Amino acid sequence: MEGVQEHNYMINDLKEKREQFYPDAVISFERKEQEFIFLCKNELVLRLYVLSDSIIRFRYAVDGIFPDDFSYAIDNNQFTGNLAQLAFEEQENLFLLKTKALVCEIRKENLTIRILNHDGLIISEDEKGFHWEDNRNDGGEIVMMSKKVQGGEHYYGLGDKSCSLELRGKSFQLWGSDTYGYEEKSDPLYKNIPFYIGVHHSHAYGIFFDNSFRSFFDFGHERSNVSSFFAHGGEMDYYFIYGPEMLKVVGEYQALTGVPEMPPLWALGYHQCKWSYYPESVVKDITQEFRNRQIPCDAIYLDIDYMDGFRCFTWNKELFPDPKRMVKELRDNGFKTVTIIDPGIKIDKDYWVYQQGIENGYFCRRGDGPLMKGSVWPGLCNFPDFTSPDVREWWAGLFREMIEEIGVRGVWNDMNEPAVFEEGTFPNDVRHDYDGHPCSHRKGHNVYGMQMARATFEGVKRFLPDERPFVITRSGYAGVQRYSSAWTGDNMATWE
Repeated sequence: MEGVQEHNYMINDLKEKREQFYPDAVISFERKEQEFIFLCKNELVLRLYVLSDSIIRFRYAVDGIFPDDFSYAIDNNQFTGNLAQLAFEEQENLFLLKTKALVCEIRKENLTIRILNHDGLIISEDEKGFHWEDNRNDGGEIVMMSKKVQGGEHYYGLGDKSCSLELRGKSFQLWGSDTYGYEEKSDPLYKNIPFYIGVHHSHAYGIFFDNSFRSFFDFGHERSNVSSFFAHGGEMDYYFIYGPEMLKVVGEYQALTGVPEMPPLWALGYHQCKWSYYPESVVKDITQEFRNRQIPCDAIYLDIDYMDGFRCFTWNKELFPDPKRMVKELRDNGFKTVTIIDPGIKIDKDYWVYQQGIENGYFCRRGDGPLMKGSVWPGLCNFPDFTSPDVREWWAGLFREMIEEIGVRGVWNDMNEPAVFEEGTFPNDVRHDYDGHPCSHRKGHNVYGMQMARATFEGVKRFLPDERPFVITRSGYAGVQRYSSAWTGDNMATWE
C-alpha cells in the first residue's frame, strides 16, 4: 500500500495549480544531415534525429542547452539504423519529414508532433505535446508529454507489472522498489523499463522514454482520451518506433538497447530455487531427490545463508565446510550451482571486501560527503557505486574465487533496486559517478541494479571465458538484457 499511496501523492502533487510551460512558435531551424534542430521564441530547442526509416528520436531542452548525450540504455556498439530515404520540406504551418515508412509533421505554432504512415493513417499524435513545470523542490524541470489516444488503441509494456497485459485505463510508476509478497495491481515493482507499445487499426508503434528519473505513465486513466508520460527530472528524450507489426517494434527496440548474449544450454532447463537451502546436507538431499524421482533439473540456487554472516563473497564454513567439493559433487550429479550476491557490504574492518571498498573509495556517499549507510541482511552496510567504471572493474574481479576456484556457474543479483530495510532505498542526496556525469540518487536509482548486473556479468565473463555467462537480476533498466536475465522478484504462491 505504501507504494500506491506514494504514487497517488505524486499524481496529486502535480495536479496542484502550478504554472505549466509550453513551446512557443518556431523562429528558426537547422538541418545537419539526419538531425533537425528547431528553435522556439522562448528559447526551447527540439533536436529531432531520424535514426532509420522507422525510428525518430525527440530531445527537448527548455533553455536550449542539452546535457551530454549519454545513456546506459542505448547500445551504440550494435545499433545501425537503416535509412533508405529522407525528405524534408517547409510548409506554411508545419515542417514535413518523410522516410520510407513514415510521415512526421512538426507544427510551427507550438512544436506539436503528428506521425502518419504513407496511407494517411495517424499512428501517433500529440495532445498538449511537450510541456514542463519547474521542479521547486529539487531544481530542474518536471518534463511531460501527452498524446491523443487513437480509436480502439491498446497499450502493452513497461516490463513487469502485476496486472493484465492490456494497460489502457491504468497508470504506473517506474521507481525500482523492494515489494516482497506483492499483489495484483501493486506498483511500483522492481524493474524500470520505460518502453511501451501502442496498437490500433492493426498498426503497432513503440515509445521508449529514455529517462532514469522517477517516471510515470498514464494510459487513459486520468483522461480517457489522453496518454502521457513524465519524469521528475532530466530530459524529455524519447524514441518513436514504428512497426507496423508488433514484432518489428520489439525488434527495433532491441536493436536500440542491445541483444542478450546466447545463454548456456543449461539455462533453458528447470532451476530449483527458494529462500533458502542450508546446510549442505539439505542441498544434497534436495538435489538427490530430483534424481531419485527422475525429475529433470539443471541448476540449484544458494540464497544468502551460504555466506558467513551474509558477507558477500564468503562461505559459512559450519554450514558449508568444503564448498569446492560440494559444487563439484553437484556438478557430477548434473547440477550447476548459482549463488546469490547482494550490493550491501557489511561494515566490518576485518572483512576483506569492505577493506578494499574503503581503501579505494568505491562506496556511495551522501550529498555532504559521509558514506551512505543502510541496514540490509548483514546489518549496517556500505554500498558500491556501480555507476563508476572503476567500481565495476573491482566488483568483477571479486568473483575469481567463487567461479574460477570453487566452480560456481551462475550469479543471482538480489536487493539491487537498491533495497534498504528501514528507508526502502537510498536517500535522494546520495551521489553517483554515472560514468563521468555526476548526479544524485534521483537520477541514479533506476539504473543502479542494471549497473550491478553489468559488473557481475563482466566478472562471470572474465572467469568463465570459454562458457556462456549466466546472470539473473531482480532490478534493471532498459538495456539490462545485454548483461542479465531477470525473474519476477519476491512473489508469493497465490492465485493472483
